[in-house]
Amino acid sequence: MNFFQQLTDLNSDDHRGGASEHAVTVYLRMSGDAYGSEAEQNQIFDLSDQLETAISAQDAGEFDGDEFGDGLCTLFMYGPDADALFAVVEPVLRASPLAEGAYAVKRYGEVGEANVREVQVHF
Repeated sequence: MNFFQQLTDLNSDDHRGGASEHAVTVYLRMSGDAYGSEAEQNQIFDLSDQLETAISAQDAGEFDGDEFGDGLCTLFMYGPDADALFAVVEPVLRASPLAEGAYAVKRYGEVGEANVREVQVHF
């Protein structure tokens, strides 16, 4: 194995004590007050269940929950590959009317890790 191959191998996820945890965070706009209507909240809970099911079925990571406030609902998902995770949840999100005007952020690195690449996707 040459020197450059060794560097590539050392920088791969398999050599950092386990797979890197990337993130997909979705920001949904709420109507009405800071927490949205009760109907919107119930729709988000249903959407969350659909996302969790899709992620589990594809073994793409985990759905970690939601947070309401400031007119937004934020959905948190984590997995070893942000692109693979997003590929699983994107069709579910696009099928939901809640995603209109929403956006997702794919984060390619550990939570708290500085200077990692992030990509925004608007719906």
